[in-house]
Amino acid sequence: MLTERSSGGTDRRDQNMSTIEYDVTGMTCGHCEMSVREEVSEITGVDSVEVSAKTGKLVVTASAPVSDEAVLAAVDEAGYSAVRA
Repeated sequence: MLTERSSGGTDRRDQNMSTIEYDVTGMTCGHCEMSVREEVSEITGVDSVEVSAKTGKLVVTASAPVSDEAVLAAVDEAGYSAVRA
C-alpha cells in the first residue's frame, strides 16, 4: 500500500525519488506478483516495487532515472504486459 510523506519534514533521500505507475495485464496471483517484483527490482536505480494482481497495478519508486523501456522489458521478461498508467 502506498503512503505519502507529510510535507512538514524533509528527508534528503526522498527529494530525488520518483514514483511511476504502470498497468499490468495477465497477473492472477501472488506468484505473478512475485515474478514481476523480482524482475523490476533488478533494474538499477529502483528502490521499491509494489505489485497487485487484484488491481493490475505496478508502482515503481526509484532514486535514479529509470526508463519506461527498462520497466516494460522487465515485466515482459516476467511473462506479462504493461503500459504506463
